[in-house]
Amino acid sequence: MKIKVLFVCLGNICRSPAAEGVLQRLVEERKLSHRFEIDSAGTYSGHRGQLPDPRMRRHASRRGYNLTHRARPITIDDFEDFDIIVAMDESNRRTLMHLTASPEQQAKIVMMGDYIVKLRAHYDYVPDPYYEGAEGFELVLDLLEDACSNLLEEIINSKQ
Repeated sequence: MKIKVLFVCLGNICRSPAAEGVLQRLVEERKLSHRFEIDSAGTYSGHRGQLPDPRMRRHASRRGYNLTHRARPITIDDFEDFDIIVAMDESNRRTLMHLTASPEQQAKIVMMGDYIVKLRAHYDYVPDPYYEGAEGFELVLDLLEDACSNLLEEIINSKQ
């Protein structure tokens, strides 16, 4: 049975598709693709069908990530279909909590910031780079690489 992970940010064009790409590569490097299903979604549907932001794709590409996800809004079914739903910031978490139908669904929601270790003193969430320059996108990728690595370790250790 696959472990299903869903990353969620606001528009599903910067942080969550980047997190999807980072975790996917980590899973592939460890030859665990057969054990995981990884996706992303947004709490806002205005970018539905769009590729990730060109700036995020460009910065991710420099690190070897090919972000091809098409933006989609989170659905009620996602709360049943996914095992872990990862919110990029507190606003996303609050929105997700309002959409849940049960305590079991709420228990699936975790904060990406809980998995940040290297920059923990400065960040307990993944900031939205949309209105930032290049440094904002690089910071997000740094945070996601750290957090996704720690998230993967936790998942693997909990499923043994």
